[in-house]
Amino acid sequence: MRALPTRGRPPRDRSARGGGGRPPGAPRNVGWLYVAPALAVYAVFLLWPLVRGFWFSLYDWDGLSEGTWAGLSNYAKTLSDPSLRASFGHALVLVVFYAVIPCLIAFVLVAVVSRTRVRGLALFRTVLFLPQVVAMVAVAVAWQWVYSADGPVNGVLRALHRLGLPDWSRGWLGDFSFALPAVGLVGTWVETGLAMTLFLAGVQKIPRELYEAARIDGAGPFREFLAVTLPGLRRELAVALTLTAVAALRNFDLVYVTTKGGPGEATKVPAYEVYNRAFNTGEVGLACAIGVTLAVLVFAVTAGVGRLAEGRGEARP
Repeated sequence: MRALPTRGRPPRDRSARGGGGRPPGAPRNVGWLYVAPALAVYAVFLLWPLVRGFWFSLYDWDGLSEGTWAGLSNYAKTLSDPSLRASFGHALVLVVFYAVIPCLIAFVLVAVVSRTRVRGLALFRTVLFLPQVVAMVAVAVAWQWVYSADGPVNGVLRALHRLGLPDWSRGWLGDFSFALPAVGLVGTWVETGLAMTLFLAGVQKIPRELYEAARIDGAGPFREFLAVTLPGLRRELAVALTLTAVAALRNFDLVYVTTKGGPGEATKVPAYEVYNRAFNTGEVGLACAIGVTLAVLVFAVTAGVGRLAEGRGEARP
């Protein structure tokens, strides 16, 4: 028995079945339910304290008595005070030691590994990454001994002096000229393992055929690194620069344990100034202004690194 055709009824769209009229794969509002818990935690523990910190930065407040409205004067002081400006300059110097130098060292090691097969690579990578899992306070205490008058650094320098070289031994953490580089070298020691681990993971995904083709074309180690290794590690470089630069800008525990900002103000950094102004001098509003300014600087650095990585990625064929 033949079915009678239906009149005036439009054909049904099978793609809209069970999807509320959306085609398969279309974004759905129900997705917000999955990210809502994470967004709530993020808002409560990060966004709300940041907003409150910005509000406190608009007052002259010692943390105990009633604050008085100051407007943007705390931010003006942050940018005009020579001591505070110097602390941000010290943080940028530490970025070189925490981010630039470790990435350069890691690139050299990765270039060697990419050309030769190294035995015990897993152990080598573990040893380099070990400083990342040690508490920074423990690292600071250990390097205090390394830099001490009778520590290994001065011991080696005195031994070289007995061989006829100039006496370069000194109180490294108490020297106005060398205290900041000495603290920065500790950061280099800590962050090199992180950059090396990221680059080693990235170089393993680069096809070996690219290295073989470069060698057939007569490329030397440096040319091979520029043509094959560096483009292949673009994303890993962006991650390493972001993590290490942020670690340099928010550095507090290392400075607090080793030098407490001294000698004088030679190693003061913004994170230490936030603590110092809030708990030592009773300038809570100014401390909040420094913290907000530091947060903006961290955001600018991370955004700049991300934009640089995306720009290079778009330029690749």
